[in-house]
Amino acid sequence: MAQQLAIIVLVDIGNALETNTLQGNTYLFDNMKLHGSEGQGTGDLVTAIHGAYWRDGSQATEQVLNWLPYSLGSIPPTVPRGYEANRARQSDAQALEELDALTAKPGVAGADPAADLQKIRQAVGTRVKTTRRTRGRLSNQKVLDVTGEVVTDATAGAYSYPGPVITDIYGQAVDEKIMYPAEYGSPDLVTDGWYWSATVDSSRPGTYSYSMRIQLHRLVQRGSESLWEPVNMVCESKLKVTTQPKVNGFTGAGLGLLPIPPSARGSAYAPGSGPQQQTTA
Repeated sequence: MAQQLAIIVLVDIGNALETNTLQGNTYLFDNMKLHGSEGQGTGDLVTAIHGAYWRDGSQATEQVLNWLPYSLGSIPPTVPRGYEANRARQSDAQALEELDALTAKPGVAGADPAADLQKIRQAVGTRVKTTRRTRGRLSNQKVLDVTGEVVTDATAGAYSYPGPVITDIYGQAVDEKIMYPAEYGSPDLVTDGWYWSATVDSSRPGTYSYSMRIQLHRLVQRGSESLWEPVNMVCESKLKVTTQPKVNGFTGAGLGLLPIPPSARGSAYAPGSGPQQQTTA
């Protein structure tokens, strides 16, 4: 059975958009640190791929990679699926309540209608317009900050970015057929039902580079409208494939019957006897 390996792609989206590069703004992790992966928590991760072969030299196992992109400094992806929609409805209900209160007291001495209306606008927040590029989860949603509050001024920049999206995996490791990446559908709601995975040919040792095309989203203001504008960037990484013979996990020796420890060679249970009835070998 193939071994499942996970690679976390953590992106500082705010800095990446500001500097227009993923260099220095991406942090990669995998679950193979104890098996030789290098550069954990940096943008220079080298993922260790341990292959194995049988005594006749044929390939014994293959590896499967799974990439999981996440955003640094955004609302965690583990919140309920409808969290953004619920917060939008709550802010709308709050604005309606304040509007009803405002219309119920017209002409009250000392009232400041302009200030009351501004308070209502803050409760409403900023809603992103639906476009061809922002269909689905990003469409017609309100902009939230990292605490889950609606954002009034979208130009202030203090808001939660949508998670990064891997749109392609390519490069040396793919061209030389070391790995075969593809995007798959999944019931996992954290990844919006899609994720990238690859089968790795672990019979060919060496270090191979590959690239990930990652799509981020920048909030832009066009007139009175707020839009999520897609921005495509590239992140580099590497695989280090090593091969070793298939061995017994208990003894570290070749495959075969488990050896009997010396302490157990002097006695054994006789067939059909109880725990207290022993015979000498």
